[in-house]
Amino acid sequence: MLIIASLIASIIPMMIYLIIIWRLDKYEREPFLFVILHFIWGAFGAIFFGILGSLLLGSFTGFNDESIESHTLIQSVLFAPISEEIAKGIFLFFIINSRKFDNITDGLVYGGAIGLGFGMTENFTYFISYGDTLSSWLYLVIIRSVFSAVMHGISTGIFGAFLGYAKFNIKRINIMFPFVGIIIAIFIHGAWNLSVSFNETFLYGFIMMFFLILSYFTLFRISITKERSLIIEELNEEAGNNLIPVEHVKIISSSARFKIGWIKEDIRKQYFRSAIKLAFLKRKKKNSKEHLNIMYDNYIESFRDKIRTLLAQNE
Repeated sequence: MLIIASLIASIIPMMIYLIIIWRLDKYEREPFLFVILHFIWGAFGAIFFGILGSLLLGSFTGFNDESIESHTLIQSVLFAPISEEIAKGIFLFFIINSRKFDNITDGLVYGGAIGLGFGMTENFTYFISYGDTLSSWLYLVIIRSVFSAVMHGISTGIFGAFLGYAKFNIKRINIMFPFVGIIIAIFIHGAWNLSVSFNETFLYGFIMMFFLILSYFTLFRISITKERSLIIEELNEEAGNNLIPVEHVKIISSSARFKIGWIKEDIRKQYFRSAIKLAFLKRKKKNSKEHLNIMYDNYIESFRDKIRTLLAQNE
């Protein structure tokens, strides 16, 4: 019964969080199965390599003896954050070249999904290992579901945001952004673990998490606002070239695109998705290296052709 209850308590909150951050991606929502793939990596792959890395660091440095309090603290505050954040974040390096990974928002979603998957598995092990009584089990469920697992999602989400920013910016300084991102993720993780290691600092950990959650959603909002500006700018160019009516630009970049009536229902979704994709592709081309221009030109023209066909069907 404990195992079943712990399994439910570890899965449901993380899936709710996952759906929330997935739906926050307002303009170009990622394929949910691809998001789930990241979640699964966090739940299994990152857990395995995170534990392995932490053990190896402890073995190499001689800090594996858990009977010594200082060794345990070092494992929790230093080795675990380093190994776990690298284990979670390394998957983002494998998918960074995917056409689905477009920008800061995607990094927040994919990184957040990995962190939530990691938090789910870690929560389950805590629930069945330390939930000796109903009160202690409930306490763990609340604290870890609201704070610890969320920390994993935020730390890896912020790292993903740094990767998303660096991907399509060709300035040399941007090669440093992945390193800055992983350092910030490790710092967040280590600071949280340190704060909950002592009764005297517990409250500071909760305060830190409040500001981290606020920062994460603020970053999301900023990213979405920038995407809206990008869409307006790029589609205004297309309107100037008579691809789309100029009055459609503000509609496509706002919630009005979900309303029925301004364009035929059977082509509405295809039209605004194609227009938004076109805007993002144009910006990718501007921020990419020259040898990728031909590839982006082909993609851009294919979406222009699709939009022309859809608008012709709407007449």
